[in-house]
Amino acid sequence: MNFKEIKSISVVCAGNICRSPIGEVVLRDRLDKAGLDIFVDSAGTGNWHEGEDANVKSVKVLRESGYEIAHTARQFKKQWFEERDLILVMDQDNLKNLLALAPKEHAHKIFLMKKFDPKLKDLADDDEDLIVPDPYHQPIDDFYEVLDMLEKAADGLVALLKK
Repeated sequence: MNFKEIKSISVVCAGNICRSPIGEVVLRDRLDKAGLDIFVDSAGTGNWHEGEDANVKSVKVLRESGYEIAHTARQFKKQWFEERDLILVMDQDNLKNLLALAPKEHAHKIFLMKKFDPKLKDLADDDEDLIVPDPYHQPIDDFYEVLDMLEKAADGLVALLKK
């Protein structure tokens, strides 16, 4: 993949209310600060939260950390494989779901987001350290951990995009 040609990125988790909205907001912030004009959105592999706001804990963690968020959950659409240059997923289930949906010529666009954390880039895709755990039913501290993971991955991805 030629990272110089990336103009659009979608961040994907299961329901699009916890992890992927955090990833979207953080990545957009990092790209803006780096002066990179790249479209970023997010979606879920499932539709059960479609139309909802981001999880209140996701919103709280983002705002307390200096980010702004306005979000409406939605499900990833098959036609987006044509429209997105890079698709970042949170875990193995998201990866499997999107690979099953992706036309073969677009499967190469799908990556585990944590793979862009420079300290984790050499891990095999099935390594548990590359999973961003779903904090949905967890205490707010878990949301802060997810934010930290996604900030490190976003920083690594932006550094790669700037090269």
